[in-house]
Amino acid sequence: MIKLNEKELNNIEGGAAVSTGIGIGLIVSAVVIFLSGIIRGYTNPEACNVKGN
Repeated sequence: MIKLNEKELNNIEGGAAVSTGIGIGLIVSAVVIFLSGIIRGYTNPEACNVKGN
């Protein structure tokens, strides 16, 4: 095991912050889009355009 000095300790970089931020942003965006679709469905209901044989 190697002991790190103060300069080496300050230069340690992690990679989870960026990917975590992107993941949270995608989840929030998906929830907002889903909820806006539900609200639009209740406020502006439309009939299905399915033609029977």
